[in-house]
Amino acid sequence: MNELLGGRSARAHHHFFSGSYGQTYKFDVILITLTLLLVGFGLIVLYSALGQSWSRLLNQAIRLFLGLGCMLLASQLRVSTYYRWAPTIYAGTILLLFAVAFFGVSSKGSQRWLDLPGGLPSFQPSEFLKISLPLIVGWYITTRNFKLKVFDYLALLLIVGLPTGMVFLQPDYGTALILLIGVAAMLFLVGLRLRWFAAGLVLVTVSAPIIWNFVFREYHRKRIITLFNPELDPLDAGWNIIQSKTAVGSGGLTGKGLFEGTQSHLDFLPEGHTDFIIAVIGEELGFVWCVALLCCYLFIFSRLMYLSTTATNGFGYIVGTGITVIFFGYVLVNVAMVLGLLPVVGLPLPLVSYGGSSAITTMAAFGVALAVCTHKQDLEK
Repeated sequence: MNELLGGRSARAHHHFFSGSYGQTYKFDVILITLTLLLVGFGLIVLYSALGQSWSRLLNQAIRLFLGLGCMLLASQLRVSTYYRWAPTIYAGTILLLFAVAFFGVSSKGSQRWLDLPGGLPSFQPSEFLKISLPLIVGWYITTRNFKLKVFDYLALLLIVGLPTGMVFLQPDYGTALILLIGVAAMLFLVGLRLRWFAAGLVLVTVSAPIIWNFVFREYHRKRIITLFNPELDPLDAGWNIIQSKTAVGSGGLTGKGLFEGTQSHLDFLPEGHTDFIIAVIGEELGFVWCVALLCCYLFIFSRLMYLSTTATNGFGYIVGTGITVIFFGYVLVNVAMVLGLLPVVGLPLPLVSYGGSSAITTMAAFGVALAVCTHKQDLEK
Protein backbone atom coordinates (compact mmCIF):
# COMPACT_ATOMS: atom_id res chain seq x y z
CA MET A 1 0.00 0.00 0.00
CA ASN A 2 2.98 2.36 -0.32
CA GLU A 3 1.35 4.22 -3.19
CA LEU A 4 -1.74 4.80 -1.02
CA LEU A 5 0.37 5.92 1.89
CA GLY A 6 2.12 8.62 -0.06
CA GLY A 7 5.55 7.09 0.49
CA ARG A 8 6.04 8.71 3.89
CA SER A 9 8.56 7.37 6.38
CA ALA A 10 8.44 7.32 10.16
CA ARG A 11 10.70 9.92 11.77
CA ALA A 12 8.80 10.97 14.88
CA HIS A 13 9.66 9.72 18.35
CA HIS A 14 6.88 8.64 20.70
CA HIS A 15 6.45 6.82 23.97
CA PHE A 16 5.26 3.22 24.12
CA PHE A 17 3.92 1.19 27.05
CA SER A 18 3.39 -2.56 27.06
CA GLY A 19 0.02 -3.87 28.22
CA SER A 20 -0.71 -7.01 30.22
CA TYR A 21 -1.57 -8.98 27.06
CA GLY A 22 1.46 -7.90 25.07
CA GLN A 23 -0.20 -5.08 23.17
CA THR A 24 1.60 -1.78 22.82
CA TYR A 25 -0.05 1.44 23.92
CA LYS A 26 1.10 4.55 22.09
CA PHE A 27 0.95 7.96 23.74
CA ASP A 28 2.64 11.24 22.93
CA VAL A 29 3.66 12.47 26.36
CA ILE A 30 4.43 15.99 25.12
CA LEU A 31 0.98 16.55 23.64
CA ILE A 32 -0.81 14.98 26.60
CA THR A 33 1.22 17.08 29.06
CA LEU A 34 0.48 20.30 27.18
CA THR A 35 -3.21 19.39 27.01
CA LEU A 36 -3.36 18.72 30.76
CA LEU A 37 -1.61 22.02 31.52
CA LEU A 38 -4.12 23.87 29.37
CA VAL A 39 -7.08 22.05 30.94
CA GLY A 40 -5.80 22.65 34.48
CA PHE A 41 -5.30 26.35 33.85
CA GLY A 42 -8.75 26.55 32.28
CA LEU A 43 -10.42 25.01 35.32
CA ILE A 44 -8.75 27.55 37.63
CA VAL A 45 -9.91 30.47 35.51
CA LEU A 46 -13.38 28.97 35.07
CA TYR A 47 -13.81 28.75 38.83
CA SER A 48 -13.56 32.53 38.91
CA ALA A 49 -15.61 33.11 35.74
CA LEU A 50 -18.40 30.86 37.05
CA GLY A 51 -18.70 32.92 40.22
CA GLN A 52 -16.80 30.29 42.25
CA SER A 53 -19.53 27.72 41.66
CA TRP A 54 -18.18 24.30 42.64
CA SER A 55 -21.11 22.43 41.10
CA ARG A 56 -20.64 23.92 37.61
CA LEU A 57 -16.89 23.54 37.88
CA LEU A 58 -17.37 19.86 38.75
CA ASN A 59 -19.61 19.47 35.69
CA GLN A 60 -16.88 20.87 33.48
CA ALA A 61 -14.21 18.74 35.16
CA ILE A 62 -16.27 15.61 34.44
CA ARG A 63 -16.60 16.63 30.78
CA LEU A 64 -12.87 17.24 30.52
CA PHE A 65 -12.13 13.89 32.16
CA LEU A 66 -14.44 12.25 29.63
CA GLY A 67 -12.67 14.13 26.85
CA LEU A 68 -9.30 12.92 28.09
CA GLY A 69 -10.61 9.37 28.06
CA CYS A 70 -11.81 9.84 24.48
CA MET A 71 -8.39 11.21 23.53
CA LEU A 72 -6.52 8.25 25.01
CA LEU A 73 -8.94 5.73 23.52
CA ALA A 74 -8.97 7.35 20.08
CA SER A 75 -5.17 7.43 19.99
CA GLN A 76 -5.00 3.62 20.25
CA LEU A 77 -7.17 2.74 17.25
CA ARG A 78 -5.44 1.62 14.07
CA VAL A 79 -5.11 3.87 11.06
CA SER A 80 -7.07 1.34 9.01
CA THR A 81 -9.98 1.65 11.46
CA TYR A 82 -10.31 5.37 10.80
CA TYR A 83 -9.78 4.82 7.08
CA ARG A 84 -12.59 2.25 6.82
CA TRP A 85 -14.98 4.11 9.10
CA ALA A 86 -14.42 7.62 7.72
CA PRO A 87 -17.46 7.53 5.38
CA THR A 88 -19.68 6.16 8.16
CA ILE A 89 -18.51 8.80 10.64
CA TYR A 90 -19.13 11.50 8.04
CA ALA A 91 -22.61 10.16 7.23
CA GLY A 92 -23.47 10.03 10.94
CA THR A 93 -22.47 13.67 11.35
CA ILE A 94 -24.63 14.66 8.38
CA LEU A 95 -27.62 12.88 9.94
CA LEU A 96 -27.05 14.73 13.20
CA LEU A 97 -26.92 18.05 11.35
CA PHE A 98 -30.24 17.23 9.66
CA ALA A 99 -31.64 16.39 13.11
CA VAL A 100 -30.54 19.83 14.31
CA ALA A 101 -32.31 21.44 11.34
CA PHE A 102 -35.60 19.71 12.17
CA PHE A 103 -35.47 19.10 15.94
CA GLY A 104 -32.69 21.36 17.21
CA VAL A 105 -32.93 23.74 20.14
CA SER A 106 -32.86 27.46 19.32
CA SER A 107 -30.86 29.82 21.49
CA LYS A 108 -29.90 33.47 20.91
CA GLY A 109 -30.96 33.41 17.28
CA SER A 110 -29.16 30.17 16.35
CA GLN A 111 -30.31 26.56 16.14
CA ARG A 112 -27.19 24.52 16.89
CA TRP A 113 -28.05 22.11 19.69
CA LEU A 114 -29.74 18.75 20.14
CA ASP A 115 -31.35 17.68 23.39
CA LEU A 116 -30.69 14.14 24.56
CA PRO A 117 -33.41 12.02 26.22
CA GLY A 118 -33.34 11.03 29.86
CA GLY A 119 -32.22 14.38 31.18
CA LEU A 120 -28.79 14.10 29.55
CA PRO A 121 -27.08 17.36 28.57
CA SER A 122 -27.58 18.77 25.08
CA PHE A 123 -24.73 18.75 22.57
CA GLN A 124 -23.66 20.58 19.42
CA PRO A 125 -23.32 18.19 16.43
CA SER A 126 -21.34 20.68 14.35
CA GLU A 127 -18.44 20.12 16.76
CA PHE A 128 -18.05 16.59 15.37
CA LEU A 129 -17.09 18.08 12.01
CA LYS A 130 -13.64 18.93 13.37
CA ILE A 131 -13.11 15.13 13.28
CA SER A 132 -15.38 13.79 10.53
CA LEU A 133 -14.51 16.41 7.89
CA PRO A 134 -10.71 15.87 7.97
CA LEU A 135 -11.32 12.11 7.99
CA ILE A 136 -13.62 12.09 4.95
CA VAL A 137 -11.40 14.49 2.97
CA GLY A 138 -8.32 12.46 3.86
CA TRP A 139 -10.15 9.24 2.94
CA TYR A 140 -11.26 10.58 -0.45
CA ILE A 141 -7.81 11.93 -1.33
CA THR A 142 -6.18 8.64 -0.29
CA THR A 143 -8.58 6.54 -2.37
CA ARG A 144 -7.52 8.63 -5.36
CA ASN A 145 -3.83 7.91 -4.69
CA PHE A 146 -3.29 11.63 -4.04
CA LYS A 147 -3.84 12.33 -7.75
CA LEU A 148 -6.90 14.54 -7.96
CA LYS A 149 -8.59 15.56 -11.19
CA VAL A 150 -11.21 18.22 -11.82
CA PHE A 151 -14.04 15.78 -11.05
CA ASP A 152 -12.42 14.93 -7.70
CA TYR A 153 -12.28 18.58 -6.68
CA LEU A 154 -15.96 18.96 -7.61
CA ALA A 155 -16.78 15.85 -5.52
CA LEU A 156 -14.83 17.28 -2.58
CA LEU A 157 -16.69 20.58 -3.02
CA LEU A 158 -19.95 18.68 -2.55
CA ILE A 159 -18.61 16.57 0.35
CA VAL A 160 -17.36 19.64 2.21
CA GLY A 161 -20.07 22.04 1.08
CA LEU A 162 -23.01 20.02 2.39
CA PRO A 163 -22.12 20.01 6.11
CA THR A 164 -20.49 23.45 6.14
CA GLY A 165 -23.51 24.88 4.34
CA MET A 166 -25.81 23.36 6.96
CA VAL A 167 -23.66 24.84 9.73
CA PHE A 168 -23.67 28.20 7.95
CA LEU A 169 -27.46 28.19 7.88
CA GLN A 170 -27.87 27.41 11.62
CA PRO A 171 -26.36 30.12 11.52
CA ASP A 172 -22.82 29.43 12.78
CA TYR A 173 -20.61 31.46 10.48
CA GLY A 174 -17.47 31.16 12.60
CA THR A 175 -17.45 27.35 12.64
CA ALA A 176 -18.23 27.15 8.93
CA LEU A 177 -15.34 29.49 8.11
CA ILE A 178 -12.85 27.58 10.26
CA LEU A 179 -13.86 24.24 8.73
CA LEU A 180 -13.35 25.63 5.23
CA ILE A 181 -9.90 26.94 6.19
CA GLY A 182 -8.96 23.51 7.54
CA VAL A 183 -10.07 21.80 4.34
CA ALA A 184 -8.26 24.43 2.24
CA ALA A 185 -5.03 23.57 4.10
CA MET A 186 -5.55 19.88 3.32
CA LEU A 187 -6.13 20.57 -0.38
CA PHE A 188 -3.09 22.83 -0.50
CA LEU A 189 -0.99 19.91 0.71
CA VAL A 190 -2.11 17.73 -2.18
CA GLY A 191 -1.26 20.32 -4.79
CA LEU A 192 -4.32 22.51 -5.35
CA ARG A 193 -2.92 25.50 -7.13
CA LEU A 194 -3.06 28.95 -5.62
CA ARG A 195 -5.05 30.30 -8.53
CA TRP A 196 -8.02 28.20 -7.42
CA PHE A 197 -7.84 29.71 -3.94
CA ALA A 198 -7.67 33.14 -5.56
CA ALA A 199 -10.71 32.26 -7.69
CA GLY A 200 -12.58 31.27 -4.53
CA LEU A 201 -11.76 34.61 -2.89
CA VAL A 202 -12.96 36.45 -5.98
CA LEU A 203 -16.20 34.45 -5.92
CA VAL A 204 -16.77 35.31 -2.26
CA THR A 205 -16.03 38.98 -2.95
CA VAL A 206 -18.48 39.09 -5.86
CA SER A 207 -21.12 37.30 -3.75
CA ALA A 208 -20.61 39.61 -0.76
CA PRO A 209 -23.56 41.95 -1.57
CA ILE A 210 -25.92 38.96 -1.90
CA ILE A 211 -24.65 37.44 1.35
CA TRP A 212 -24.94 40.80 3.12
CA ASN A 213 -28.51 41.51 2.02
CA PHE A 214 -30.09 38.08 1.80
CA VAL A 215 -28.08 35.71 4.04
CA PHE A 216 -26.90 37.74 7.02
CA ARG A 217 -29.51 38.59 9.59
CA GLU A 218 -29.96 42.08 10.96
CA TYR A 219 -28.00 41.44 14.16
CA HIS A 220 -25.11 39.95 12.12
CA ARG A 221 -24.93 43.08 10.00
CA LYS A 222 -24.93 45.19 13.17
CA ARG A 223 -22.05 43.16 14.61
CA ILE A 224 -19.94 43.73 11.51
CA ILE A 225 -20.71 47.46 11.37
CA THR A 226 -20.00 47.98 15.07
CA LEU A 227 -16.73 46.05 14.75
CA PHE A 228 -15.22 49.17 13.20
CA ASN A 229 -16.99 51.58 15.54
CA PRO A 230 -18.56 49.93 18.62
CA GLU A 231 -19.72 53.33 19.91
CA LEU A 232 -22.34 53.44 17.13
CA ASP A 233 -24.45 51.07 19.22
CA PRO A 234 -22.77 50.87 22.65
CA LEU A 235 -25.73 49.35 24.49
CA ASP A 236 -26.54 46.60 21.98
CA ALA A 237 -24.39 45.32 19.09
CA GLY A 238 -21.26 47.13 20.29
CA TRP A 239 -21.64 46.13 23.95
CA ASN A 240 -19.68 42.87 23.79
CA ILE A 241 -16.65 44.37 22.06
CA ILE A 242 -16.56 47.42 24.33
CA GLN A 243 -16.75 45.37 27.52
CA SER A 244 -14.25 42.72 26.41
CA LYS A 245 -11.68 45.33 25.36
CA THR A 246 -12.29 47.20 28.63
CA ALA A 247 -11.72 44.02 30.64
CA VAL A 248 -8.50 43.11 28.80
CA GLY A 249 -7.17 46.67 28.99
CA SER A 250 -7.96 47.15 32.68
CA GLY A 251 -5.94 44.08 33.63
CA GLY A 252 -2.68 45.67 32.58
CA LEU A 253 0.50 43.62 32.80
CA THR A 254 -0.24 41.45 35.84
CA GLY A 255 -4.02 41.78 36.28
CA LYS A 256 -6.26 42.71 39.18
CA GLY A 257 -5.91 39.31 40.81
CA LEU A 258 -7.78 36.03 40.50
CA PHE A 259 -11.46 36.37 41.52
CA GLU A 260 -11.04 40.18 41.55
CA GLY A 261 -12.34 41.01 38.08
CA THR A 262 -15.11 43.60 38.01
CA GLN A 263 -16.24 43.38 34.39
CA SER A 264 -17.12 39.70 34.68
CA HIS A 265 -18.29 39.50 38.29
CA LEU A 266 -20.52 42.55 37.98
CA ASP A 267 -22.04 41.11 34.78
CA PHE A 268 -20.72 43.79 32.45
CA LEU A 269 -18.87 41.17 30.39
CA PRO A 270 -21.29 38.82 28.59
CA GLU A 271 -20.53 35.11 28.31
CA GLY A 272 -17.41 35.49 30.44
CA HIS A 273 -17.24 31.74 31.06
CA THR A 274 -17.61 30.76 27.38
CA ASP A 275 -16.88 32.98 24.38
CA PHE A 276 -15.13 35.76 26.31
CA ILE A 277 -13.12 33.70 28.79
CA ILE A 278 -9.83 35.22 27.63
CA ALA A 279 -11.15 38.66 28.57
CA VAL A 280 -11.59 37.36 32.12
CA ILE A 281 -8.01 36.07 32.03
CA GLY A 282 -6.75 39.43 30.78
CA GLU A 283 -8.58 41.35 33.49
CA GLU A 284 -7.72 39.10 36.44
CA LEU A 285 -4.29 37.72 35.50
CA GLY A 286 -3.05 40.31 33.05
CA PHE A 287 -1.11 40.37 29.81
CA VAL A 288 1.59 38.03 31.12
CA TRP A 289 -0.75 35.09 31.63
CA CYS A 290 -2.56 35.78 28.37
CA VAL A 291 0.77 35.45 26.58
CA ALA A 292 1.55 32.28 28.54
CA LEU A 293 -1.82 30.82 27.50
CA LEU A 294 -1.25 31.68 23.85
CA CYS A 295 2.23 30.14 24.04
CA CYS A 296 0.67 26.92 25.32
CA TYR A 297 -1.68 26.92 22.34
CA LEU A 298 1.26 27.58 20.03
CA PHE A 299 3.19 24.64 21.53
CA ILE A 300 0.20 22.35 21.01
CA PHE A 301 -0.14 23.58 17.42
CA SER A 302 3.57 23.02 16.82
CA ARG A 303 3.45 19.52 18.30
CA LEU A 304 0.42 18.54 16.22
CA MET A 305 2.06 19.92 13.07
CA TYR A 306 5.25 17.99 13.87
CA LEU A 307 3.27 14.79 14.29
CA SER A 308 1.45 15.44 11.02
CA THR A 309 4.57 16.19 8.98
CA THR A 310 6.33 13.09 10.37
CA ALA A 311 3.32 10.81 9.89
CA THR A 312 4.05 7.27 8.74
CA ASN A 313 1.32 7.46 6.09
CA GLY A 314 -0.15 10.00 3.70
CA PHE A 315 -3.65 9.59 5.13
CA GLY A 316 -2.35 10.60 8.56
CA TYR A 317 -0.45 13.52 7.08
CA ILE A 318 -3.59 14.94 5.48
CA VAL A 319 -5.97 14.23 8.39
CA GLY A 320 -3.54 15.42 11.06
CA THR A 321 -2.96 18.70 9.26
CA GLY A 322 -6.69 19.31 8.87
CA ILE A 323 -7.36 18.67 12.57
CA THR A 324 -4.44 20.91 13.56
CA VAL A 325 -5.48 23.86 11.39
CA ILE A 326 -9.11 23.63 12.54
CA PHE A 327 -8.03 23.57 16.20
CA PHE A 328 -5.78 26.59 15.83
CA GLY A 329 -8.44 28.36 13.79
CA TYR A 330 -10.76 28.25 16.79
CA VAL A 331 -8.06 29.82 18.95
CA LEU A 332 -7.25 32.62 16.51
CA VAL A 333 -10.88 33.52 15.78
CA ASN A 334 -11.84 33.52 19.47
CA VAL A 335 -8.92 35.74 20.49
CA ALA A 336 -9.46 38.09 17.53
CA MET A 337 -13.15 38.30 18.41
CA VAL A 338 -12.44 39.24 22.03
CA LEU A 339 -9.92 41.89 20.97
CA GLY A 340 -12.37 43.42 18.51
CA LEU A 341 -10.44 42.36 15.41
CA LEU A 342 -13.26 40.14 14.13
CA PRO A 343 -17.05 40.27 14.59
CA VAL A 344 -18.54 38.38 17.52
CA VAL A 345 -19.37 34.91 16.15
CA GLY A 346 -19.92 32.87 19.31
CA LEU A 347 -16.94 30.50 19.32
CA PRO A 348 -15.46 28.99 22.50
CA LEU A 349 -11.77 29.05 23.38
CA PRO A 350 -10.72 25.38 23.04
CA LEU A 351 -10.26 23.46 26.32
CA VAL A 352 -10.64 26.63 28.40
CA SER A 353 -14.20 27.84 27.79
CA TYR A 354 -17.08 26.21 29.64
CA GLY A 355 -18.89 23.58 27.60
CA GLY A 356 -18.85 19.87 26.92
CA SER A 357 -19.24 19.47 23.15
CA SER A 358 -16.20 21.57 22.30
CA ALA A 359 -13.93 20.11 25.00
CA ILE A 360 -14.76 16.46 24.31
CA THR A 361 -14.53 16.70 20.52
CA THR A 362 -11.29 18.72 20.68
CA MET A 363 -9.54 16.11 22.81
CA ALA A 364 -11.03 13.29 20.75
CA ALA A 365 -9.65 15.03 17.64
CA PHE A 366 -6.21 15.11 19.29
CA GLY A 367 -6.53 11.36 19.82
CA VAL A 368 -7.46 10.80 16.18
CA ALA A 369 -4.46 12.89 15.06
CA LEU A 370 -2.17 10.85 17.31
CA ALA A 371 -3.52 7.58 15.93
CA VAL A 372 -3.34 8.39 12.24
CA CYS A 373 0.01 10.18 12.49
CA THR A 374 1.99 7.82 14.72
CA HIS A 375 0.73 4.29 14.06
CA LYS A 376 2.38 2.12 11.47
CA GLN A 377 1.31 1.98 7.85
CA ASP A 378 -1.63 -0.37 7.99
CA LEU A 379 -4.16 1.00 5.50
CA GLU A 380 -6.20 -1.48 3.55
CA LYS A 381 -8.55 -0.91 0.65
